[in-house]
Amino acid sequence: MSEVHETRLGRRVAEAADTLLRRSHSVAAVEVFQQIGWLTAPRVDEWRQGRIDPLEAAMTVRHDKIATALVALRAWAEEKGLEPSEAAYIAATRDRRPLRFTARADETADRAYRTHWISPDLTPARRERLAARQNQAPDLVAVLPPKPDWTCASCHGTGDMLVMEDGAPLCLACADMDHLLFLPAGNAALSRRAKKESGLSAIVVQHNRRRKRYERRGILVEEEALARAEEQCLADEDARARRRVRDQERRAHQDVEFQARMAAEIVRLFPGCPAERARAIAEHAGLRGSGRVGRSAAGRELDDNALLLAVAASVRHLDTDYDELLMSGVPRQDARTRIRARVDAVLDGWRRP
Repeated sequence: MSEVHETRLGRRVAEAADTLLRRSHSVAAVEVFQQIGWLTAPRVDEWRQGRIDPLEAAMTVRHDKIATALVALRAWAEEKGLEPSEAAYIAATRDRRPLRFTARADETADRAYRTHWISPDLTPARRERLAARQNQAPDLVAVLPPKPDWTCASCHGTGDMLVMEDGAPLCLACADMDHLLFLPAGNAALSRRAKKESGLSAIVVQHNRRRKRYERRGILVEEEALARAEEQCLADEDARARRRVRDQERRAHQDVEFQARMAAEIVRLFPGCPAERARAIAEHAGLRGSGRVGRSAAGRELDDNALLLAVAASVRHLDTDYDELLMSGVPRQDARTRIRARVDAVLDGWRRP
């Protein structure tokens, strides 16, 4: 084993990379740094959209620690026999400029960031699809501003939407995108076809202050493209309705199978947990569209830590007075601290057959 893997940071990098490799058959530094908590998905999105430059500006981690993590990732990948492939990181801006990782123009670090480590077990066809996805230029992005009194950096006017360019907001007219029509989210088939038909398009997002992230609100497309997409949707409306019914049945069946596997894994981790309770936890955590831990990427992989979080959440709500504490006005973190010993006691009991 490499010496770097024997350090605490090396082990964290290796564990995160192992999880990513199982999930997608490839690993990149940006993904690893998200997995270990140095980056958040909203900050990465802002970097890809040109609102943060360089990427390391989004991390409150020393440069030497980042460099050590990059070395650890390479050592892990070489020990696994993975194959390196450099990906193009392009900004979601009109100029499609290359994204920067470091402010110091460190070519060694930049190459380490760009390198994706790919499983040699992938077929040539899957490898080609993966490379195409990694090198695909991201969608252009328009933003619904939180306040109506923003000012365009070019014409000093304002508008309903803005496009960030070189760190400054532009109105759609100055960004040469004012001829596009806004198609709100809600009709996936129409949005997908309109985007495909449109020579120029942009994803429209809005910042959710409560969740601290940008969320999709629709797309901007050419008027002619939208008209063609509407005609296509009308032509096969019956066929799509039948397909939706089949898909719902298939997803329902998949959920039953998935929840059964989750319940079995919960019993494996907690052999003392009653079978009925394990099934109830799996049904709750694995409910499609719920946003709960069982539907997260780690939950779908039946990751041990994700299952632990699901079981602990069930114990917290059903076996302690946590909910009553919250209703009485106790702050969430204080309430968790008060009931932590009880949760740990139940979990320790369930770990024994």
